[in-house]
Amino acid sequence: MNLETSIGTIVAEAVKTLYALEIDANQIQLQKTKREFEGDLTVVIFPFVKAARKSPEQTGQEIGEFLQKNNPLISAFNVIKGFLNLSISQNYWIETLNEIHCNPSFGTKTATEDAKLMMIEYSSPNTNKPLHLGHIRNNLLGFSIAEIQKANGWKVVKTNIVNDRGIHICKSMLAWKLYGNGETPASSGLKGDHLVGKYYVVFDKAFKAEIKELMDKGLSEDEAKKSAPLILEAQKMLLAWENNDTEVRRLWETMNGWVYEGFDKTYKQLGVDFDKIYYESETYLEGKSEVERGEASKAFYRREDNSVWADLTGDGLDEKLLLRADGTSVYMTQDIGTAKLRYNDYPINKMVYVVGNEQNYHFQVLSILLDKLGFEWGKSLVHFSYGMVELPEGKMKSREGTVVDADDLMEEMIETARETSQELGKLDNCTPEEIEAIARMVGLGSLKYFILKVDPRKNMTFNPKESIDFNGNTGPFIQYTHARIKSVLRKAADQEIDFSSLTGTDFAISEKESYLIQVLTEFPAVVRQAGEEFSPALIANYIYELVKEYNQFYHDFSILKEENQTIKQFRLVLSESIAATIKTGMRLLGIDVPERM
Repeated sequence: MNLETSIGTIVAEAVKTLYALEIDANQIQLQKTKREFEGDLTVVIFPFVKAARKSPEQTGQEIGEFLQKNNPLISAFNVIKGFLNLSISQNYWIETLNEIHCNPSFGTKTATEDAKLMMIEYSSPNTNKPLHLGHIRNNLLGFSIAEIQKANGWKVVKTNIVNDRGIHICKSMLAWKLYGNGETPASSGLKGDHLVGKYYVVFDKAFKAEIKELMDKGLSEDEAKKSAPLILEAQKMLLAWENNDTEVRRLWETMNGWVYEGFDKTYKQLGVDFDKIYYESETYLEGKSEVERGEASKAFYRREDNSVWADLTGDGLDEKLLLRADGTSVYMTQDIGTAKLRYNDYPINKMVYVVGNEQNYHFQVLSILLDKLGFEWGKSLVHFSYGMVELPEGKMKSREGTVVDADDLMEEMIETARETSQELGKLDNCTPEEIEAIARMVGLGSLKYFILKVDPRKNMTFNPKESIDFNGNTGPFIQYTHARIKSVLRKAADQEIDFSSLTGTDFAISEKESYLIQVLTEFPAVVRQAGEEFSPALIANYIYELVKEYNQFYHDFSILKEENQTIKQFRLVLSESIAATIKTGMRLLGIDVPERM
């Protein structure tokens, strides 16, 4: 039973005894006592005033006196208007700390045999370009949400759908064929995904030049876009691909192979992974089959030009294209097929798509279409819609080659972390190997934390310079605090001080120390709430608050120089418990913390 439940129960008993008022313990209004008042938990008294037939102050006084007299959990109380502030006994906080310290999985659960399965899709890259800053937010959110759901006792399958076919990859393929002169990753020194992305940009520039030339001849912009030779050739290549043209398929396999090698390196650097990867080229036919079945059952209809559509006007939407006139599929077709295959492959209880908010309409439609096709799980799909990420300079554009490349950004963050750490003297006495490991940990940690601390549903601006600061709500501030605590614990071990557990509870602790323990006890509830709301930001900001409070404690109280051995042991146990919670919390964000720094 947690503290809030215990307090709710004893307050309910007090109200029943004093005023013959029956009230469920869960209905007792409790909140954390504001820092300017003395106390740990505050009871809202107003609901009992009518039954007590007394003023809020008198009612609070009576309940407080009753609790202090009849329950050792309450050591003191005070009443501020209609609020009863309760101070919890020091013994309770000390015993609670010992329980936390002895629990290596504090705050998290492990999936049982009969646990429900959640599949989480994230990343979903196109094979015509490398991953960029927007993909970084997607991957970090998806990976962290998966780790948080595991910590809440779910079985989790992390999945990725690679958009490896379609007009976008045909554009890169055609440009390479026309202008590439046989260039390869080996001959150019470029990562494969960068090389293919280069030709996507080449196509766009040449395509725009053709559009301008056609418009100069009198065509409208729309007419020019549709009749430009390059786009017609790309569309022809897509049709050839779908008809299994040997030459087109060979080029497609070669260029996608380059991209996958590049993606794997980026994912490894970013620290994310997947349990199962699906490929659009393997799922779109299943989707086409389902669309054709839907047409046969009158759920969808075919137009005179041979294209297949779904009429969603009855659902408050519009009409949705499912198959083009030439028989080629669209993203929606692929997603229908992928969804069916996933539910065939796994006993999924909840399917979560981590995709930006610009796709809200897409997933609203997908859910309705799957329901119309008779899949009972269609309407239970969850689209975790997150906001866009930009740089201070503004939005990024893939076609124009103005995106912030993920690989370049990560390397820049690592180098900045190395320079900043050395300037601040954080790497003094470290070996070259340790310097490299810490720079990587801090650089990537600052990137991940800066992105994940923001409410995922909001748009955000990523500022590399702000993220690497060793002060304030940043990854490096938290990482350095963890390293600081571990340094203290190493020194204590060198002095052969035993802090494996507390050897007694009969000693006084400060208000700051009891408050730190109280903050620690909130960790399981934060993990639970983060799972319910799919919000890594809740964990990020909790860890920051915990670290901020610990640093104030570290500044104001002596640990190793404390003369009272029992209190010294207590402070070491408290420090070790906080370090463990920092490490667990940051792990749920996909962030490593250093042992020394």
